[in-house]
Amino acid sequence: MREQVRDYYGDVLQSSGDLKSDACCEISTPEPHILEALKNIHPEVSSKYYGCGLIAPSGLAGKRILDLGCGTGRDVFLLAQLVGEDGEVVGVDMTDNQLKVALEHEAWHAERFGYSKPNTRFLKGYIEELDQLDLEPGSFDLVISNCVINLSTDKPAVFAGVRHLLKSDGVMHFADVYAEREVPAALRTDPILYGECLAGALSWSDFLAIAKQSGFEAPDLVDHRPLAITDEALIDKLDGLKFVSSTVELRPAGASSNCCKTTGNPFELKSQHAPSSGKCC
Repeated sequence: MREQVRDYYGDVLQSSGDLKSDACCEISTPEPHILEALKNIHPEVSSKYYGCGLIAPSGLAGKRILDLGCGTGRDVFLLAQLVGEDGEVVGVDMTDNQLKVALEHEAWHAERFGYSKPNTRFLKGYIEELDQLDLEPGSFDLVISNCVINLSTDKPAVFAGVRHLLKSDGVMHFADVYAEREVPAALRTDPILYGECLAGALSWSDFLAIAKQSGFEAPDLVDHRPLAITDEALIDKLDGLKFVSSTVELRPAGASSNCCKTTGNPFELKSQHAPSSGKCC
C-alpha cells in the first residue's frame, strides 16, 4: 500500500480539487491570527494541501514540533510562524514529489517570515519507522499529523514511535479519519478508497485500544465532523459505512491534564459542523 499511497499523492492528485470526497478537507474556520499566517504560505504549497483538520493549538512560541506526513509543508510553514524563530518544526514524509515542493520553498518562507534562516527541517522517511530517522527521543513538545495516520499500514508503530519522541509533558495533536465500524477486508486494499483516506481508517474503538497500548491517556476530542462522500462509485462500494474526521489530543500516560475538551465517541456526539459539499474549498 505504501507504493499506492505514494503514487496517489505524488502523481494522481495534482491539487486538493482532485479529491473525490471531503475526507481530506478542512472546514473549521481558523482564528484570525491563523488566517493571517496562512496568507504567508506559498500558493503552490497551499494548493497541494490534503489535511482534514486545523492542528494549530495555542501556546506554541519556542516549541519543537514534529509533523508526520508533512506533504508539501503547509502545516510546517504555518506552525513555523507560530513557534517563532527560536522554535523548530520538523516534517517527515515519504513522497519525493511532495518533499521537493516543500524544500523548493523553504528559503522563500523563511524570508517571508523575516527569519535569518529557516526554522524548518524536512526528512524523507516513513511514519511507521520514526526510530530510523535522526530524531532524538523525548525531544518534541508537540507531534502533529493531518489526515495521514489512516494511510499508514502499521498504526500501532506510529503511535509507539510518537510516544518515544514526545517529552513527558508533550502532546500529540492530530486530525484523522475514523470509520463507524471496522472497514470490510474487501475494501481495505482499494487504491481509490485508500488514497481518499477511507479504506485505511481505524474504527474509533480500535483507535482507543491502540492509543492505550502505546502509552497514552484517554484522548481529548477537540473537534469532529461527519464526512460527505458524493462520488457515486465510492458510495456504492462503501454500502452505507459512515466516517468522521476528528481532531484529537493525546498525552503520555501519567501526564497531568488541565484540558477541558470533550472526551467521547464522535459517532455519538453531535458535531457543530455539517458535512460539506464533498469538495475542498
